[in-house]
Amino acid sequence: MVNESLISLENIARTFYLGDSQVHALNNINLQIKKGEYIAVMGPSGSGKSTLLNMIGLLDQPDTGIYMLEGRDVTTLNPDELASVRSERMGFIFQSFHLVPRLTAAANIELPLVLAGMPVKERTQRVTQALKEYGLVDRAHHRPNELSGGQRQRVAIARATILRPAVLLADEPTGNLDRATGDEVVRLLEALNTQGMTLVVVTHDQALGNRAHRQIRMEDGNIVSDVIATESVTHAQEVNPTEPVKST
Repeated sequence: MVNESLISLENIARTFYLGDSQVHALNNINLQIKKGEYIAVMGPSGSGKSTLLNMIGLLDQPDTGIYMLEGRDVTTLNPDELASVRSERMGFIFQSFHLVPRLTAAANIELPLVLAGMPVKERTQRVTQALKEYGLVDRAHHRPNELSGGQRQRVAIARATILRPAVLLADEPTGNLDRATGDEVVRLLEALNTQGMTLVVVTHDQALGNRAHRQIRMEDGNIVSDVIATESVTHAQEVNPTEPVKST
């Protein structure tokens, strides 16, 4: 892992207003994330972990504080600039997959490339390679409702990484999967991390959280612990990320 700062959050605060009440989702958060880290963010519902993920992913903006991404202060960017940085540097994986129902697996994977204006030839090459790497060649022309949960999540991972982002953000990536399928998805994510991609996972699953090299726990909008695991239980070495995976 390269000891180089990727993300720096300084005194980040975010408050939501519900009627007359205030919800302090993030309270003066200070956090450094280095390139290549594998981080799990854990905590009970309402602890602020999803808000933190949204903040890191530029889906939300802080009320106060400074966010430096790759040495750039992104808190000063306008909405169009934020959208550009988000599409180029962030990859997202969600519990409910968020695939476009009317598009095939291949077209869902291709979508970020289309939006980025990539030429057709390069798009085709990248999608073909992704389908091979994620074991989806025989599902390329299937729509999401024709895919299993594991296949849908693999399409989502392929789509999230097709532009080779700086950081991959996963919000409960195994929440809709059975244990065996979830473990396979986690191994795919860990294989990407082994290749050097920064991985931040939000989870309620203690077993999943324990696999991360760094474990952050949140309560009431605060980071209450931030520890480096003395011995991770990751099994990324079991998966070669350049080899097809089995269909699930």
